[in-house]
Amino acid sequence: MSPTPRAWLRLALTPGIGPVGFLKLIEAFGSADAAASARPAQTEKLIGREAAEALHGDAAAESVDAALAWSMGEGCHLITLLDEDYPPPLAEAASPPPLLFARGRRELLARPMLAMVGSRAATAQGKRNAEDFAAALAAHGYTIVSGLASGIDAAAHLGALAHPASTIAVIGTGIDRVYPASNRQLAHQIAERGLILSEFALGIGPLAGNFPRRNRIIAGLARGCLVVEAGTASGSLISARLAMENNREVMAIPGSIHNPQARGCHRLIKDGARLVESVDEVLDEVGRLSAAPSASAASAPPPASPLLDAMGWEPVLADALADAVGLTSGEVYAMLLELELDGRVASVAGGRFQRLAQN
Repeated sequence: MSPTPRAWLRLALTPGIGPVGFLKLIEAFGSADAAASARPAQTEKLIGREAAEALHGDAAAESVDAALAWSMGEGCHLITLLDEDYPPPLAEAASPPPLLFARGRRELLARPMLAMVGSRAATAQGKRNAEDFAAALAAHGYTIVSGLASGIDAAAHLGALAHPASTIAVIGTGIDRVYPASNRQLAHQIAERGLILSEFALGIGPLAGNFPRRNRIIAGLARGCLVVEAGTASGSLISARLAMENNREVMAIPGSIHNPQARGCHRLIKDGARLVESVDEVLDEVGRLSAAPSASAASAPPPASPLLDAMGWEPVLADALADAVGLTSGEVYAMLLELELDGRVASVAGGRFQRLAQN
């Protein structure tokens, strides 16, 4: 007999049980109904005393009531492992979440997905790469999955939103919270045109231990994981490692040897990740879903600029650039401002400017 939603929710939302404890209870008692009805003494040996007592406490009941009330809202869904549209790749991954809160286009769960992750402290070029790659991959039919963090994640979500394949944000808080707060507008756009997912109870804040759990969902959903830009301490490397453990394709975009935010990508490449420099190379790894956009639809290449040629690809001071091209600093600053407005250069730390690749 299928478990009642309330019993399933109670097990899934009780603090201290988690996905592993949930499955232990189902295996031991045969159903969520039976596990939820068991005495604390019967469940303690499986999930510990504190979780066993919490399972029968008022707080667990309140979490269930809140979740059911939330699910009555427009575009709000509770998805369990038993539902037909629970994504098979995630169900087959390690420790699949027994319950997902979902807000937005639930049908995106049936689409092929590609994870894109990277540093919160991304460079202008890194964010440009993330947005451009995400837009192109979404145009090819891939739903882009990321974690709604600042930097690379946010840029990837933005790039994919303009296409029907859109984007899925997997968050490390309750679905009624937005973290970081600076991404509130982006979260609203994703809820309207994409999908937000969380396994955490309503009201749960951004606890440090939540984000590795979020990352395993990102890795489990997707066919492959593209790391756009990451330092050696970036949490996105956790997503990449989990993707490898789940036999997903892992790819990384290389960067400058002088950029500390590229060193995580370089480490992944040394460890066996595929070095990719174009969308075509990504598609070679994960498979092509649709024809590439026609050449007539592509935008015309930007006009040549001697100043850009002189800049190279490393950050440079305007005064040094003026010396290199034989112009005054005022003339170079005016040209840099125009190029920055065109999205071809970006100002970076230390009063320097960096050329942006036109992907």
